[in-house]
Amino acid sequence: MELTSLDVRTILGLLESGEASSVELTRAYLAAIERLDPRLNAFLAVTPERALERAAAADVAWREGEAGPLCGVPVSLKDMLLTRGVPTTAGSRILAGWAPPYDATAVARLEAAGAVVLGKTNQDEFGMGSSSENSAYGPVRHPTLPGRVPGGSSGGAAAAVAAGLSAAALGTDTGGSVRQPAAFTGLVGVKPTYGRVSRHGVVAYGSSLDQVGPIARTAWDAARLLEVIAGHDPADSTCWPAPPGAYCAAVEAPEGARGLTLGVPREFFVAGMEPAVEESVRAAVARLEEAGARVRPIRLPHTEYAVAAYYLIATAEASSNLARYDGVRFGPRGGDGETLLELYQRSRAEGFGAEVKRRILLGTFVLSAGYYEAYYLKAQKVRSLIRRDFELAFEEVDAILAPTAPTTAFRMGEKTGDPLTMYLADIFTVSPSLAGVPALSTPCGADAEGAPVGLQMIAPWFEEERLLRLAGAWERVRDGGAP
Repeated sequence: MELTSLDVRTILGLLESGEASSVELTRAYLAAIERLDPRLNAFLAVTPERALERAAAADVAWREGEAGPLCGVPVSLKDMLLTRGVPTTAGSRILAGWAPPYDATAVARLEAAGAVVLGKTNQDEFGMGSSSENSAYGPVRHPTLPGRVPGGSSGGAAAAVAAGLSAAALGTDTGGSVRQPAAFTGLVGVKPTYGRVSRHGVVAYGSSLDQVGPIARTAWDAARLLEVIAGHDPADSTCWPAPPGAYCAAVEAPEGARGLTLGVPREFFVAGMEPAVEESVRAAVARLEEAGARVRPIRLPHTEYAVAAYYLIATAEASSNLARYDGVRFGPRGGDGETLLELYQRSRAEGFGAEVKRRILLGTFVLSAGYYEAYYLKAQKVRSLIRRDFELAFEEVDAILAPTAPTTAFRMGEKTGDPLTMYLADIFTVSPSLAGVPALSTPCGADAEGAPVGLQMIAPWFEEERLLRLAGAWERVRDGGAP
């Protein structure tokens, strides 16, 4: 049995029965990272001593009957999540060598549940990208499809799980950065409702959009991680004051898809999308209907404006959030400029990559005097319309089914020369982000070359249990089991 190919649920069963130890598992994962990661570039920092120490403590906890819900499970963290004493760069040169003095709330909760952190995974710089080619530390490579991207910005997290370098991972999703990499690598990725998971200790990109979410092999695994990290946190004023739901039980709900009304928005099936994506998603919808769900077409009429609105709002927030990186408080200084302005200019010019500079410039422009009302304010009004679209849709349906991305994993370098084409890779994921609703990507097929297709499931605000119930039902239908 290859330990590094197992899902979280199986690992927990082996640890509980004593058939495997956390130290044994952790050593297997660390060996896999050492063997495979030079090719994938999925990790930016590996913490073997810390991991083995925690694994040994997890084995003691199992023996003494004090095991937490993730006790002894090896996981990885996207480099946007602050991890005490471990270099946290957000994929940027401007944070090179910086080690935070505290853990993000989601990280602290993982470790309190007994998880073993193996290290920090590579990503697009500050989460700005859809392919994980924008990292200052080199691109992440797809674990099974040479020459293709693993998606972004949480590409390192997805590649690590898909390659067997981590049993599960935490990523961050601003406009699709958990769901799209999960789709490209054949995994389950969850973006919770905005406010379900604390953002405390997450490097900020777009503060009204950022959410921490799990990437895992199965819906049950993702549900277990979500149960651990969700819940109110007084350190984050946007975190909803409600406990997490029974997400694992929802995955196993015996009613499955029966009785659910599922909407299929015509706006998510657009000209130019890859035929294999549309065929796979429509086939999945048909199979869920056969399993007892009611399916009906719906309209989300303002979807066509979502990408434009997202890239105005997100870049405006990025311009504000990234102003703190000035070469004084964070990051290396760019020489000894004669004036403070020169110091800022040199530090930021040397520390930020091209895509980050592009988004800062765009965000600063749309917030500037004379353009605020024409661009940023109008984008916020469009955001309200998109949210209203979902409100009206959820008066008629229990959940929405759609593609996660318009294509399967594309070729490395294919879109880097055309930023607009790259931005359109997020066309189906940005609407749920703007509305703040929970969404999930799960595998539903593949193209002719074996590249996975992702099925996106979208539920009403704070209905993660319904979302995971549907995901669990789909896995049983897909794998030939009882719905």
